[in-house]
Amino acid sequence: MSQSERITALDLRIPQTTDLPENVQKYFAKCDEKLGMIPNVLKSYSQNLAQFEVFTRFYNELMFGESVLTPLEREMIAVVVSSENKCFYCLTAHGAAVREYSGNPMLGEQLVMNYRTAELDARQRAMLDFACKLTQSPDAIIESDREALRQAGFDDRTIWDIANIVGFYNMTNRIASAVEMQPNPEYHARFR
Repeated sequence: MSQSERITALDLRIPQTTDLPENVQKYFAKCDEKLGMIPNVLKSYSQNLAQFEVFTRFYNELMFGESVLTPLEREMIAVVVSSENKCFYCLTAHGAAVREYSGNPMLGEQLVMNYRTAELDARQRAMLDFACKLTQSPDAIIESDREALRQAGFDDRTIWDIANIVGFYNMTNRIASAVEMQPNPEYHARFR
């Protein structure tokens, strides 16, 4: 099987969509309708329905739940964390989302390569600086790091949201890298 045909380097028993419970089939149909594909991360998790349920609920809450953070800012965090971790799957998938939400293919590339080269407002730069530091050296986060976010206009609830998104993508990056999860080929050309 070629790299483009497989989803992970593991021999997982990933079920056919038609063999999944009705609620998961509906979720997959919604993904296919909105994205034109079923993301490989979801296919991978479908082999363990309890994990699939937790993963999708947490992902949807973090990325689409109530927060001061915009969908673009949440995706920007995902890309910067994934860049620090060199996670091919997440850089590809979330880089496409940044291109979509921003309407700027250059921003997606800048965040993948080096977010410091992007034209960001002070608020976004502070957010991404925090995400980068929390990813690189979580033990080095101190009150002045949180205070820098407050000075940039984030309240404590939003700092909580930022920390959760950073933590989530550090986890998913490690899983995707550990199993050599492959991004759907469709991501590469999206919103260019």
